Amino acid sequence: MVSSNQRLQKVIAQAGLASRRKAETLITDGRVSVNGQVVTTLGTQVGPGDQVSVDGVPIEGREKLVYYLLNKPRGVVTTNHDEKARATVIDLLPEVTERIYPVGRLDYDTTGALLLTNDGTLANQLMHPKGRVDKVYVAKVQGIATESQLQPLRSGVVLNGRKTAPAQAEVERVDAGKKNSWVRITIHEGRHHQVKEMLAKVGLPVQKLKRERYAFLDLVGLQPGEFRSLSHQEVSRLKQGDYRTLRRK
Repeated sequence: MVSSNQRLQKVIAQAGLASRRKAETLITDGRVSVNGQVVTTLGTQVGPGDQVSVDGVPIEGREKLVYYLLNKPRGVVTTNHDEKARATVIDLLPEVTERIYPVGRLDYDTTGALLLTNDGTLANQLMHPKGRVDKVYVAKVQGIATESQLQPLRSGVVLNGRKTAPAQAEVERVDAGKKNSWVRITIHEGRHHQVKEMLAKVGLPVQKLKRERYAFLDLVGLQPGEFRSLSHQEVSRLKQGDYRTLRRK
């Protein structure tokens, strides 16, 4: 219910259905009605007692859109239900009553940043190949990694007959005694096992893998298994297509 006279696109945005810009598109496309009448004029004022619907569904009757960032631990599957009865990422958010689902996936033994939401529009936007969402991983690999060894990843390597997009890759540190290294790699694709296969391709088998950042979202303040709600500003940035990471110097 609208508490005071407001512009229609603002009411839709405040309901969490879309960004203000997307709400304007919904209106001009004829998908919004007020009291049963389709409204296509931007700036239309609505007030208390007016019923606003999008695609025929009253906005008051829609499930509240929620957005969470989870620090996924090892040994948890990225799905809503698992046929093997293993723990799922949904099990880690027991107090969340909305029907959320993960955006993309992390492997069973991969840890780190995972976004969960019930906003299908944003989820599809983020997972679409044209989205080019930066994902930053730190991998513990077998062997002494060198910058020259990572060069093919910066140009793209062929996996299963398809060349990967150029990635950012750098050696974080090496442990000569244990003969392993830590490599930071940034990709914006989402192929199955992609980071592991890319590193294996250049002779650096992955022993541990963590996604430290998804777009501009990081894990500061989150221990494995912990999660937090995204701020309104963070959601707006994602909806506006701001998928940049903080670049390392």
